[in-house]
Amino acid sequence: MNRINQLLYSSTKGILSVYFTAGYPNLDDTATIIRELEKKGVQMIEIGIPFSDPMADGPVIQNASTQALSNGMTLKLLFEQIRDIRHHVKIPLILMGYLNPIMQYGFESFCRKCVECGVDGMIIPDLPFKDYQEKYRIIAERYNLKIIMLITPETSEERIRMIDEHTDGFIYMVSSAATTGAQNEFDAEKKNYFKRIEAMKLNNPRLIGFGISNKATFKAACEHASGAIIGSKFVTLLGEEETISAAVDKLIAQLKD
Repeated sequence: MNRINQLLYSSTKGILSVYFTAGYPNLDDTATIIRELEKKGVQMIEIGIPFSDPMADGPVIQNASTQALSNGMTLKLLFEQIRDIRHHVKIPLILMGYLNPIMQYGFESFCRKCVECGVDGMIIPDLPFKDYQEKYRIIAERYNLKIIMLITPETSEERIRMIDEHTDGFIYMVSSAATTGAQNEFDAEKKNYFKRIEAMKLNNPRLIGFGISNKATFKAACEHASGAIIGSKFVTLLGEEETISAAVDKLIAQLKD
C-alpha cells in the first residue's frame, strides 16, 4: 500500500504535514530538512518544486521559490538530492509543484524518478481535473503515485464528489480562495466551509492547508479533517532561524503553545 494511504487510514485525526521549498534557504538543505522534520514527529512532508510563477502561493513561498532558483535549484537536482532519502526516513513524501517544470521534465519520466526516490505522490495545483482524468491518471496509477487534488470554498459539490470518486489518497482542502499565507485564526465563514465538507461524508480523508500557523488554526483544522498542512509559517522560520533544527523546534512549539 502507498505510504500516503497507510498514514491516512491508520491515523484519522491530528496529522501534521509540512511543506518547504526545495533549495531554500540553501541549495543543499533539502535532505537535512526532511530528516529533521521526521525526527521531530512530522508525519508527512510536501517538497515544493521552485517555479518562477507560483500563482497559488503568497509572498513568503514566492520569495522562497525565487531564492531557491537563484541558488541553482532544478527538478533534476532535487531528484539527485533525495535519491537516497529512503535510507533515512519512512514517512510519506509528496512533491508539490506546477505543471510547467514537470511537463518539461516529461510526465512519465517524472513519475519514474519519483518511484526511484521513494516519493509517494504529487500535488499539481494548476493541473485541470479533466486533464488528470484523460492524460495523467493512468500513468500515475501505473507507478502507484497518488495525485492529490485541491478544493476551495468555491468548489461545487458536484466537482468535489467527482474528485472524491476518482482520486485515492487525500483531498487537499484549501482554507480560502486566497493564496498561501499564515493566519492567526479562522473566521466563522471558513469554519462553516470545513463543517460543510465534513458533512458530505466523503470517501477520501481530508487535510486542510493555507493559513495554518499556530495552535488555534491547527486545532481548528484537525477538528474538521484528518489534519493540517503547514507551509508559509515553516518557510518563514527557515529564513529566520539560524539552523534547520531550530526552525523545526520553533514550529512544533508554536503548534503546542
